[in-house]
Amino acid sequence: MSRQQLPLLLQQLETELRAAALWSAQPPAPSALASTAPFCCDTLPLEQWLQFILIPRLSALLDGKLPLPTKVAILPLAELVYAERAQQLGALLSVIREIDQCLNQA
Repeated sequence: MSRQQLPLLLQQLETELRAAALWSAQPPAPSALASTAPFCCDTLPLEQWLQFILIPRLSALLDGKLPLPTKVAILPLAELVYAERAQQLGALLSVIREIDQCLNQA
């Protein structure tokens, strides 16, 4: 996978979050987005971190032709968070796996 595939993967991530009814119509409070904990785990559910932090930040890096993170491991957390719904959310987990792989090869 290459940097050129990341925009499509981010679009697929949004599609899967919407399909699973995990897409939020309203953004979280600015204070929730300002967390310094990994994945904002103390202030946001994972799906909101994906929607309001991961997607916009990676999109901004792509738009600015800036370096992407290269040590990424979102999938282990997603598998833990969505363990009880893993079968139902298989497509979402698959996209997250592909994003991890794409970034770790960048």
